[in-house]
Amino acid sequence: MSLTMELLILVLLPVAFLLPHGSQAGEIIGGQEAQPHSRPYMAYLEIQHRWKKYICGGFLVSENFVLTAAHCKGDKITVYLGAHNIKQEEQSQQKISVRRWIPHPQFSRATHNNDIMLLQLEERAKLNRWVDSIALPPASERVNPGAVCSIAGWGSTSTESASTPAKLQEVDVVVMQDAACPRRPNGPYHDYNSSTMMCVGDPKMGKDSWEGDSGGPLVCGKTAQGVVSWGPPTPPGVYTRVSTFIPWIQATMRRLQP
Repeated sequence: MSLTMELLILVLLPVAFLLPHGSQAGEIIGGQEAQPHSRPYMAYLEIQHRWKKYICGGFLVSENFVLTAAHCKGDKITVYLGAHNIKQEEQSQQKISVRRWIPHPQFSRATHNNDIMLLQLEERAKLNRWVDSIALPPASERVNPGAVCSIAGWGSTSTESASTPAKLQEVDVVVMQDAACPRRPNGPYHDYNSSTMMCVGDPKMGKDSWEGDSGGPLVCGKTAQGVVSWGPPTPPGVYTRVSTFIPWIQATMRRLQP
């Protein structure tokens, strides 16, 4: 495995360390601070894994479920909703423990395929102007190449630094054709699967997610179409295609709903 791919997992999210060896994606590169509380669906995940702590992103899809990446799994996960400055105890924040995490049963650490996970919260979130859910796409819907979507997170803002910002960052990214993530045997995208993944981010623009952003949503319009998953240190990055997993998401939430 190449060093570039090893570094990639770290980038998409601090939790990326939990990923299989391969590429990663994580922080927001080339973006700016989001307007406070303009993305009320955003979740900040604090993950305890053995003796280490990592962070990931996620997004609220109902009062008691957060969607994130399967590689963000740990021994204990705490979710912060309604946050902007994660280093401060804001009045808007809700801190909720995760009752159970349900990674997709076919998630592969080796290929990053099916990198999606539902988190059932210990208690229901209180929906208000700071905390709200985001809509999911219809099953099998595809976003057209060239569409401009956005990503947000508290992950690193530079591939040269491990430090993470206190305040939520955001950036616009372009959905690419699948061919922009070519499956060459020795290339960084050799595990790309167009049925379960999306290729996102124009390499000419240099805007991307990075370490610590893993699990956050790719928002197109008002819909969460992707989940930050993996990729090399430069765009395009690879996102889990949410529409492929709508039947699994709906069935899992119905099964666990009290």
